Amino acid sequence: MFVGDSMTIGSTGDFTWRYRMWQHLNAAYDGPYRIVGPRHTLHDPTAGTATSSAYADPGFPDEARRHLAGWGEGWLHMAPLIGDVVRRYEADTLLVSLGLIDLGFYTNAEQTAENVRRFVAQARQAAPHIRAVLMPVIPNVRAAADAAFGAECTRFNELLAKAVADLSTPASPLLLASEPAAWETGRATYDGTHPSECGEHLLAGAFAEAMHQAWGVGGPYAVPAGAVAPV
Repeated sequence: MFVGDSMTIGSTGDFTWRYRMWQHLNAAYDGPYRIVGPRHTLHDPTAGTATSSAYADPGFPDEARRHLAGWGEGWLHMAPLIGDVVRRYEADTLLVSLGLIDLGFYTNAEQTAENVRRFVAQARQAAPHIRAVLMPVIPNVRAAADAAFGAECTRFNELLAKAVADLSTPASPLLLASEPAAWETGRATYDGTHPSECGEHLLAGAFAEAMHQAWGVGGPYAVPAGAVAPV
């Protein structure tokens, strides 16, 4: 199950990195799998609601569009939801990209890290053997221009790494994904924050590599010709 904010839900006309992961798993994963979650739409910027079905590839099937992501939602919002959603949809693996919106509007680094721990506890209460890959906050244009905000992002990523180290267990492993080394806002985003097609591949590749290296899921991420390869 994909869990995330605006970078994960995507907007009208996007492919999304969820789509790139679906393509990767279809090509690289030797065995059946399901993508699960309560939502399946994109954010519609005109309406300001998550009501768009206009994916860049209309052939992206509904069952693969499933997610738990929302425009403007963060750890603060997902922690109270995750237990019921995991239980209802029988998720066993979470790919999570959250935090930028928390730090930008709702909570400081320490408070956000506490919501990470709350999120993990709630997910495990619903499924004791759940596993998860957590993406660090990827700095955006605001982090580059606002030193205080950039420092909060750096501090949160330190606390996230500590939380993963503290909370991971053999029965319920947690992985800290690597921030894509090739991420440059000018190429990896279309507005300084949200992923372009290049950024979609970089995000999907970072999650895919973490799962492949740690758990043997799938294989190395195959970057299509013309896309910027994850480093």
